[in-house]
Amino acid sequence: MARYIGPKDRIARRFKEPIFGPSKALERRKFGPGQHGKGRKKTSEYGLQLAEKQKAKFIYGLLERQFRNTFEKAQHRKGVTGTVFLQLLESRLDNVTFRMGFAPTRNAARQVVNHKHVMVNGVVTNVPSYLLKPGDEVQVREKARGLDVINRSLGKNARYGWVQVNTTEFKGVFLHYPDRADIPENINEQLIVELYSK
Repeated sequence: MARYIGPKDRIARRFKEPIFGPSKALERRKFGPGQHGKGRKKTSEYGLQLAEKQKAKFIYGLLERQFRNTFEKAQHRKGVTGTVFLQLLESRLDNVTFRMGFAPTRNAARQVVNHKHVMVNGVVTNVPSYLLKPGDEVQVREKARGLDVINRSLGKNARYGWVQVNTTEFKGVFLHYPDRADIPENINEQLIVELYSK
């Protein structure tokens, strides 16, 4: 599956937020990228909605089709569409691997999953978009426990209430879908819902 591999600081400057993690470029230049980045016109309502969607896509590392399909799944589930949508994004295997601290970034987590270093409920799973259900156990395979990328990031991520991690055994449990207030990402999901509802 394709993913964005272009310059990350440029994207962070576009949204004026460190969406890929701490960025020195944002501290040095607090305006948008490009020749005309300093003086932008007032953004329309559609522009705000589109920007919010693009920001969420970059944060979770999805392209348009996967992002849209996830939104359509959220529409067919009970509950507030925007909240359910974010819960589905948070329950992806690559994201949960990142949240558990088995990888330093979501992109690294995606690669760890792609290279078959992760098991779900004892079965090797190499699909980053695999949606976990409450109670599912995620574990790093025995042969991958010596990898630098996993050991360097283990235990460094903040603790989240919806995942339980055992760092000594390299495994964790996806306890439940997170509440909206618990998801730390600065996303206004209502704008995304409005955009897709047009």
